[in-house]
Amino acid sequence: MSEAQLIDRIGNRSARISVIGQGYVGLPLALEFAWAGFTVSGLDTDLDRVAALSAGHSYSPDVSSEDLARVVGEGRYEATADFSGLDASDIVIICVPTPLRKSKDPDISFVVVAAQEVASRFRPGQLVILESTTYPGTTEELLLPLFEARGARAGENFFLAFSPERIDPGNVAFKVRTIPKVVGGVTPACTRLAALLYRQIVERVSEVSSPKIAELAKLYENVFRNVNIALANEFALMCRRLDISTREVIDAAATKPFGFLPFYPGPGIGGHCIAVDPFYLSWKMRLNGYEARFIHLADEINASMPTYVVELVTEALNRRRHCVNASKILALGVAYKRGVADIRESPALEIIARLRDKGADVAYADPHVPSIVVDGTVLKAVELTDEDVQAADCVLILTDHPEFDYRRIVEIAPLVVDTRNATHGMAAPAGRVVAL
Repeated sequence: MSEAQLIDRIGNRSARISVIGQGYVGLPLALEFAWAGFTVSGLDTDLDRVAALSAGHSYSPDVSSEDLARVVGEGRYEATADFSGLDASDIVIICVPTPLRKSKDPDISFVVVAAQEVASRFRPGQLVILESTTYPGTTEELLLPLFEARGARAGENFFLAFSPERIDPGNVAFKVRTIPKVVGGVTPACTRLAALLYRQIVERVSEVSSPKIAELAKLYENVFRNVNIALANEFALMCRRLDISTREVIDAAATKPFGFLPFYPGPGIGGHCIAVDPFYLSWKMRLNGYEARFIHLADEINASMPTYVVELVTEALNRRRHCVNASKILALGVAYKRGVADIRESPALEIIARLRDKGADVAYADPHVPSIVVDGTVLKAVELTDEDVQAADCVLILTDHPEFDYRRIVEIAPLVVDTRNATHGMAAPAGRVVAL
């Protein structure tokens, strides 16, 4: 298939698309293409996930089961674990995880396996796009040689690009269609084709000169957030020593209409992006003889926040003549952010583990996460009731899920430690609410 033929197939929506990885990124992307009229295969190695998606059951906060069932019923979307379908795909988009090893070095094994599967079934005219966050150079240094070894010539009979995912799970204001897309191809033709594809579903596409630019742009976005969250977290420590409200100071600074962007402190960082992505850049820079000092300092500060939260709980209990040992602590939320079920890198898990190590009796409520494993022990979520709140020596807000009635919690809880400013502005007797 020629470039002109692929352009036509994209334009009339007859191109067949395969999206490898049906997680928080791949599923909403695949469904967006299906809603636009393309025929899409969602590939995943998790057989339980494939079975659920095939039955029209969505786990993603950004895709309703009703919408999923509709496109499945219309034959526009198929979830499968069979990679042989790549043979008939005109376009393949790779959206697999890129976690860290325990050493905090990149683990791109999922990308390698996916790319090998695609390359082994390469046919002339295919467009392949990597969306998984990775270090600068991955697309050209790792993926491209796999295809070139099978006779592919980038920009001629094969098109390869990188376009970083920007999904924010549970964000109702920004969805796939309204989040601008950055695209960098190996050649200008690769960039044009990838941009043309995304323009079928995204309102704004920005073309850059190379995959490395697109890869590094994604990392810089999350390094920016990581460093500024660390600054807010350290600022909270300083405000505590000055006996000043952190939130009030930041809100006051945020009234400046230029030169300032508010970030707020929290119990730590979680999820895949902010907690992981900066280390892809720092690892790459070490290979180039440079130490990314801001990244490591930000990690040090953010990684210390769970310990700081435990200290806050300990001090708050002490002021009420309680010790942590044997205290009943009710943790609200264990997901890494509000409104989602994602517990990847969630600081709540470390905080709960540390409190249990100190002898606390910890229960948790989370409408999105039915169970967690802490130090090998399975904990099941409790339903939040007035009785549970009143019986707790301390209610610890770790995730500000919208389902919780914070005003009621402040009214009846003996003590609230709020790490998310969910209770900001709510009246309470002195000392009853401790905010980060």
